[in-house]
Amino acid sequence: GQRGFFRPQSPGRRRGRARLCRSAADIAACRAEGVLALVAHIEGADALDEEGEQLQAFYDAGVRSIGPFWNLSNRFGVGVTGAFPGSPDSGPGLTDAGKALIKQANALNMLIDVSHMNEKAFWDTAALSDSPLVATHSNAHALCAQPRNLTDAQLIAIRDSGGMVGINFGNAFLRADGKRDGDTPLGEIVRHYERLIMIMGSDHVGFGSDFDGISTPEALKDVSGLPRLFAAFRDAGYDQDRLEKLASANWQRVLQAIWRG
Repeated sequence: GQRGFFRPQSPGRRRGRARLCRSAADIAACRAEGVLALVAHIEGADALDEEGEQLQAFYDAGVRSIGPFWNLSNRFGVGVTGAFPGSPDSGPGLTDAGKALIKQANALNMLIDVSHMNEKAFWDTAALSDSPLVATHSNAHALCAQPRNLTDAQLIAIRDSGGMVGINFGNAFLRADGKRDGDTPLGEIVRHYERLIMIMGSDHVGFGSDFDGISTPEALKDVSGLPRLFAAFRDAGYDQDRLEKLASANWQRVLQAIWRG
């Protein structure tokens, strides 16, 4: 069978410095203990079977989050594709297998990431899912017309579901010209935040980063640049309560609601 093919790193190798988290309570405990909290996520379900055995196996191993697509099509539907500037409406939505995957992820209380879904797949998911909608790393399409950014209608649906959006730090998803140019001021991130909270409210937006393999502002190459980002938000007039929502509190709330604990 498929079970047991994924095994998290042993506690001995981690030396207690990092922990795989299966619940929001696990994350809270890690924060209290100064331990790095890890959440296992699948981006692109291409290798999963249609019967759901492999998703169940990954869940049993500790995976609590799944994005059915990484841009490209697979047996579960069509991801978002297209050049800048472009629409997220880039093809048909979920297949029957994709709809079954959403239902299974719901039954397992897994986070379903809509960030790489095209518009039709997004609306299929919104209609099927009884869980808060989450885009872990996307921005406002009205400010940067990348197909992978979210329209105002999508943002409203995410808000109304009790979900949230994690702001993407990629230059191509921030800049009005869509360029992958590192000479991008951190104020562009603030600009997207202001658009998102105008539509969704401050309880539904957090940091999404997407540091892996993208072009980011020169001042924000990796997590070591986060203090400069916080400074940009303070300079824009945001107080500590708002920053705590952005950095962790909103994520903690939505993960607890999805994972049921």
